[in-house]
Amino acid sequence: MIAIEVNEVRKSYGSLAALAGVSLQIKEGEFFALLGPNGAGKTTLISTLAGLTRADSGSLKVMRHDVVSDYREARRALGIVPQEIVFDPFFSVRETLRFQAGYFGIPRSPALDAWVDELLGNLSLSDKADKNMRQLSGGMKRRVLLAQALVHRPPVIVLDEPTAGVDVELRQTLWAFVRRLNAEGHTILLTTHYLEEAQQLCNRIAMMKAGAIVALDTTDHLLSAFSERVLRVVVNEELPPLLKVKRIKQTGVWNYFSIHDYAEVETLLGEFRQHGVAIQKMELAEPDLEEVFLKVMSK
Repeated sequence: MIAIEVNEVRKSYGSLAALAGVSLQIKEGEFFALLGPNGAGKTTLISTLAGLTRADSGSLKVMRHDVVSDYREARRALGIVPQEIVFDPFFSVRETLRFQAGYFGIPRSPALDAWVDELLGNLSLSDKADKNMRQLSGGMKRRVLLAQALVHRPPVIVLDEPTAGVDVELRQTLWAFVRRLNAEGHTILLTTHYLEEAQQLCNRIAMMKAGAIVALDTTDHLLSAFSERVLRVVVNEELPPLLKVKRIKQTGVWNYFSIHDYAEVETLLGEFRQHGVAIQKMELAEPDLEEVFLKVMSK
């Protein structure tokens, strides 16, 4: 089943085309990244998906529910963690979650209280449950935003820069819980400027630039198409001509060699031994999503 379906969506603000005919399908259960520089159209796309912005043309569906004609079910199927920290300063954490559930027609009940307790426990908020939202740190408020997005048990979760300004410990706790939700079948759509997070977490990645999708593929395919493994070595002597030819670049004392698979490492090291060249230092760098991103955006 397709969890999110975006067909030829366009949205302009005056002469600025925020979305220039975006089409995208995200399957149920995917962990999907939407990447791009500031102003690429990511937030506009999320806003149209959430019904906060009306597209000029095209259509969007969440779990087969059109966000315009079937907006109630589309909203119910979606949980969004916004980029901005927004909270009501008059309520405690527990009260905030109960009110959020009420917005989706979920009445106060033992089942709801049990689910709220489970969310608080998994996000390490149990000891903050009865504290006013104003008393929480920025990282803790972000955890509450995630709990709010999940309190009505949506099958699709959108995370818009969820770890911005969050310390390492909080980030690890948050991702452990999100991974669990994805393993349980939730579809996750992530936007982030921390590209290492997208590389580690996401099965597929779309990259946006100037309101259009300019790259869309599995994470592995993007890495192999736009980046490469590199073996870099330091030697204390001049390289023989046959190894110089294979070297892709030299920076200071480091000599760089392109490696397509791990078997090539042993072959290359054998050539070093064959020519009697002693290696002083050696590092193998894996393909990097940041390199992919820079290459795609520079086109």
